[in-house]
Amino acid sequence: MKVGARNVFEGIVSGITAGAVNAEIELTLAGGDKLIAIITEASVKGLGLAVGSKALAFVKAPWVIVLGEDVPIRFSARNQLAGTVSALTKGAVNSDVKIKLAGGTEVHAVITNDAVSELALAVGKPASALIKASHVVLGVSA
Repeated sequence: MKVGARNVFEGIVSGITAGAVNAEIELTLAGGDKLIAIITEASVKGLGLAVGSKALAFVKAPWVIVLGEDVPIRFSARNQLAGTVSALTKGAVNSDVKIKLAGGTEVHAVITNDAVSELALAVGKPASALIKASHVVLGVSA
């Protein structure tokens, strides 16, 4: 399978909270990091999701918001994943920032070069990836 999302995470469904329209799915990634997705109840059934089942999570890199270290603000994004900048590739306008989480999962974000400078991002420095649960697309192998 080929996809256009930079971030493809494999995991195990570790929690499902059902709702009238949407469900909250908790996916445990390798190393123990957790990712939350909000999908429709119809998608839960259509994908056959159940606690213990395998799933893939897709997140496009431009949907990832990056924070530098020690930001004294609370955010509504369900996925607030702390780690360390493991790679930084600058382009003409944007940069690809790779953040390695405590469990070993790597998250890619595409942000402006100005943001990289303003956040003082550099390899080895702490950073966090914010991902709205509604920006996580789930899939399963056929």
